[in-house]
Amino acid sequence: MGDVDLMCTEAECPRRAYEDPVLLNDNRVLQNLLALEDRYHPNQNYFRCVQTDIKPYMRQMVGQWMLEVCDEQACEEEVFPLSMNYLDRFLSVCDISRTRLQLLGACSMFVASKLKDTSPISAERLVIYTDHSISYTMLTDMESLLLSKLKWDLSAVTPHDFLEQILSRLSMDKCHRDVIKKHAQTFIALCATDCKFMMYPPSMIAAGSVGAAIHGLSNDPQLDVKLLRKLHEITGIEMDCLRGCQEQIEQTLAVNLSNMSETVETSSSKMDHTPSAHQQHTSHNEHLKEQPTTPTDVQDIIFR
Repeated sequence: MGDVDLMCTEAECPRRAYEDPVLLNDNRVLQNLLALEDRYHPNQNYFRCVQTDIKPYMRQMVGQWMLEVCDEQACEEEVFPLSMNYLDRFLSVCDISRTRLQLLGACSMFVASKLKDTSPISAERLVIYTDHSISYTMLTDMESLLLSKLKWDLSAVTPHDFLEQILSRLSMDKCHRDVIKKHAQTFIALCATDCKFMMYPPSMIAAGSVGAAIHGLSNDPQLDVKLLRKLHEITGIEMDCLRGCQEQIEQTLAVNLSNMSETVETSSSKMDHTPSAHQQHTSHNEHLKEQPTTPTDVQDIIFR
């Protein structure tokens, strides 16, 4: 009997579970998701009915910060939409001050990453991401409050849950499906940060994101019509509603891209006035040293 190698070798990155054809092809799974999604839909009027200090732009600012944190930590795609669901459901039932909004956002990511991520974000890391504006104790206390207000009902239905269900029912090869899925995931994250998408149920956002992704890659009017019909068959959502959601996503994307372009042009214009490339490089490095390595602009909401 030969020697047995007992050395444990770990993979560099965590391995994901394979797609389960039973879960993807059984219509009962999709119908259960459609039946449950309203249960986890937050009150879109909580800014007027519940919150006395939180405004929509504050939620958007915190949402963008949360998205940056999830990106930097390479979280699973499910983490960010789920954390935004926790944040909105909490704000739908509990009035808090604007000074605690970033704490709530950090706590929502903390809980969502525990549930969905193979390598959850640590409490210590989240404290650093807030530039130490919160403490470990504050985070764990908020976690207890969040769980209480959500009644420990954490397995919320999000647009991401519908994504594979929709894509598996569309006729396309795996290569194209992976590309469309990646684009759709980006659109879902975009919708999660924008308050106007709170009126749409998760299934509609997922379908609209898939439609926007395919439209952006093909730009074929005939294909768009066929796709709308197919998405209607899959989700049962009226075609006019699907079309409206998709157009809203495309408009929001166009606005964001335009804002990014203006920011780049402004930065380029400022760089043109620097004395030399060497001085520019030196100044840029000094600026980086002065800035925190994590996004903390969200704290500006306190002073607005």
